Amino acid sequence: MPKKHRSKKSKQKPGLSPGTVVYTGQKETQKLFIEAFNYSPNHSSEKELLAIEDAYAYKSERDTEVTWININGLNHTNAIEKIGEHYNIHPLILEDIANTSQRPKMDEFNDYISINMKMLYYDKDKGLISEQISLILGHNYVLTFQEAEGDVFDELRERIRHGKGRIRTMGSDYLFYALIDSIVDHYYVIIETLGDKIEELEDNLFNGTAKDNIPTQIQDLKREILRVRRSIFPLRDIINRIEKNEHPLIDTKTLPFFQDVYDHTTQVNENTEVYREMVWGLMDMYMTTLSNKMNEVVKVLTIMSTVFIPLTFIAGIYGMNFDHMPELHHQYSYPILLIIMIVMVAFMIYYFKRKRWL
Repeated sequence: MPKKHRSKKSKQKPGLSPGTVVYTGQKETQKLFIEAFNYSPNHSSEKELLAIEDAYAYKSERDTEVTWININGLNHTNAIEKIGEHYNIHPLILEDIANTSQRPKMDEFNDYISINMKMLYYDKDKGLISEQISLILGHNYVLTFQEAEGDVFDELRERIRHGKGRIRTMGSDYLFYALIDSIVDHYYVIIETLGDKIEELEDNLFNGTAKDNIPTQIQDLKREILRVRRSIFPLRDIINRIEKNEHPLIDTKTLPFFQDVYDHTTQVNENTEVYREMVWGLMDMYMTTLSNKMNEVVKVLTIMSTVFIPLTFIAGIYGMNFDHMPELHHQYSYPILLIIMIVMVAFMIYYFKRKRWL
């Protein structure tokens, strides 16, 4: 099996000035895509923006409108710096936005809250995909920065377009919650997929239908669970901070919804820990199955050796070159000897079966 080499995770050079925006991911050719949603209880509008400067006009101080600007393409660091300068986002926050290896974290300022998260989903060809996403909550606006196109917010977009639920009657803090909730809810899909994979491997091991590459499958599954755990585990503390914090941007009416997200993250974390233990158990189960198969082979070989040892002993005695040996010149010595050997083999096989060794 060829040795797998780990890809270089970070492209950020040491010694750069703090706050330098450097994209550390692999999607260098991603096109810049910007969409803006602007809504109030009575109307909603959405538009694809052609340039980052077009997003400046959406910064509104009107309490009746909420703006969501979604930016896809973290490799366009110049656009990130421009939007950050317009919304007075700290350079260190912009640096974290472009750093795809950033651990999930939360930063609080007087006029905005920033959260870095991982958006997880499965691709049929590439397997588990972990994508960097950053959310910034400000006064009547939310900014989201995604590494590439494609996300888990389609249902949320439909709710905004058609005024479903309470999304258009609440403020930007509720939109902030709804985005986080959509990401966390999709974690359940990941957990369910992992559970199906574990059950399939368990069934194959129990039924004896496991393929030769079962150790590789278990190792890949273990890596996936560790990636999911690294993405989800810190999020519980982040949601807990939001829930217990008294930041002016988050209304007290929205706090119960964050409590619900906290409960979901707790449940997902618990399931992840359970699956992590189950995967370790799968490796032990595989090694036990392998050992049992080896024991069966050794048992058969041992029984065969035990059966042939007395036959070899008898044949060895009569194979000695002595002229004066009892029964050597007897007419029926050879068939008698064969009968004795057959009886011995039959008796030993009967004895082994009686002892349930066969």
